[in-house]
Amino acid sequence: MLDEAERLKHFIASVSDYAIYMLSPEGTVVSWNLGAQRFKGYAPHEIIGQHFSRFYTDEDRAAGVPALALQTAREQGKFEAEGWRVRKDGTRFWASVVLDPIRDDEGELIGYTKITRDITDKKAAQDALRESEQRFRVLVQGVTDYAIYMLSPEGNITNWNSGARRIKGYADEEVIGSHFSRFYTEEDRAAGVPRRALAEAAEHGRFEAEGWRVRKDGTRFWAHVVVDPIRDEQGQLVGFAKVTRDITERREAAEQLERTREALFQAQKLDAIGKLTGGIAHDFNNLLNVITNGLSMLRHRSTEAETLRLVDSMEKAARRGASLTQQLLSFARQQPLKPEARDVGRLVMAFETVLRRAARSNVHFNVRVAPRLPAIMVDATQFETGLLNLVVNARDATPEGGTITISADVHELRDGELNNLPAGRYVVVSVQDTGTGMPPHVVAQAIEPFFTTKPPGKGTGLGLSQVYGLLQQSGGDLHIQSEVGKGTTVSMVFRALEESTSAVDAGHDELERVLVVDDQPEVLEMVAEIFRNLGFDVLTASDGRSALDLLERVDRKVDWLFSDVVMPGLNGVELARKVQASHPDVRIILVSGYAAPAGSLGDFEFLSKPFSVADVARKMRSMAR
Repeated sequence: MLDEAERLKHFIASVSDYAIYMLSPEGTVVSWNLGAQRFKGYAPHEIIGQHFSRFYTDEDRAAGVPALALQTAREQGKFEAEGWRVRKDGTRFWASVVLDPIRDDEGELIGYTKITRDITDKKAAQDALRESEQRFRVLVQGVTDYAIYMLSPEGNITNWNSGARRIKGYADEEVIGSHFSRFYTEEDRAAGVPRRALAEAAEHGRFEAEGWRVRKDGTRFWAHVVVDPIRDEQGQLVGFAKVTRDITERREAAEQLERTREALFQAQKLDAIGKLTGGIAHDFNNLLNVITNGLSMLRHRSTEAETLRLVDSMEKAARRGASLTQQLLSFARQQPLKPEARDVGRLVMAFETVLRRAARSNVHFNVRVAPRLPAIMVDATQFETGLLNLVVNARDATPEGGTITISADVHELRDGELNNLPAGRYVVVSVQDTGTGMPPHVVAQAIEPFFTTKPPGKGTGLGLSQVYGLLQQSGGDLHIQSEVGKGTTVSMVFRALEESTSAVDAGHDELERVLVVDDQPEVLEMVAEIFRNLGFDVLTASDGRSALDLLERVDRKVDWLFSDVVMPGLNGVELARKVQASHPDVRIILVSGYAAPAGSLGDFEFLSKPFSVADVARKMRSMAR
């Protein structure tokens, strides 16, 4: 019968999964079990009495690792580590090592127990996992087109990749630990969108959506978002994986494509309506020609008063019909036009009086024309008719009063920004009102012939059609913005001519030049600005003598002289006579705040102060005829 010590000895000797052996206080091997023989390849007689450092690599022996292991076990009661060990045949294995000191009853060190296990397979698996995780981290961190990051079950950010930094603008330390709802808009946070995203992902295994997100700098981008739950082996939720992509450009491209399709559909529809309308108008014109000629013959053949009154009424109706056909032909782009290079600012200002009369007295009427507008190719008469139509529509939309503003300015348009207009420089003339406005479906139909929201007998529905036809024939387009209760803006968009062809009304190669003379600096500047707004090249002088000197020094001729009468030294009348004698082609306008005595101004045109831009435009227009 074996005693307990013998049984323990046989048990240790028979263990094959662990190398269990004893060392002397100096580190020599004093026992050797089956597991040690299997792991390290030595038979007991080959290793007992040898120092245990022979199992270590050359590098570890040179670094004193074996001695450090004994010292640590002796001083701290245990040494535990992992590292490479060497078999008898020179091959290496990864070992898990535990070294414990052995002491007698008096506490004296009598040796060590050493337990070694070969965990090479486990290390290989760990290394493979670590390498896989490292590759995954490198992969995720290398992705810049997607924001890929992890969330805790509560929605707090636990990591952050380079794509997230690029798209959202935050550094790692700025967001890790914070709640992911910070990227949502205030409206979405108030509506509980972040919370619903996590709840749906946890419940259904996935959440996917698109919406606005907010960058660090406060700007917004349109994001495609996917949220997936992460669960452990027991199925417990441990967090979420969130992938976000900035698809703002894709969304804008899709919207632009939709706008282009809509514009194409609208153009095709209007083209079809135009062809039908043009055909009807031509046929109707032929019928009107028969009617008007017949009425003319009736007028010459009859002397009865009653008959002649009927003929008068019928001729008025025929003229009205002819006017309608002209509007229909304009919409159909079959109206003969006489386009010329014209300055829109001067056209608008010269027509301002008529436009004001078309508005109600309870409506505030404003005109804002940008200075130095480039010229456009347009039929001036048709332009004035179209502008008047827009003002009448604005007047009818403000029955309770309000504001009508006419503006003219220059805009640079991108390709396709407005319907199918190519990119370039455009002159935009707009009529804006603060009236009733129109819903979207009315705006979509507004330019169709005979479509009107006015009561029967209050409109033909051809006003906007005429304007649309003019713009189509002029290479431009019509744009309508409207909101119910907030008013309407209708814009006529014309292609701007190159500077070399930006002549003022009469088609000159250069802007007409005016010399303004006044001894009051503030008045001089104000008048000069009026002429700049009208599209003139402006020269200024503060007295008559300076004006004469300037006339002799300029590089090209002056077309107009606009001078105050009352000035020290050479007064305005004297200046005008000298200019007339030396430069007979210069057209002269004299101005004064005093009433001019009869005959004191000779044949010169006179304008009394104060005067408006429209007054100046009218005076010059009358002199240009």
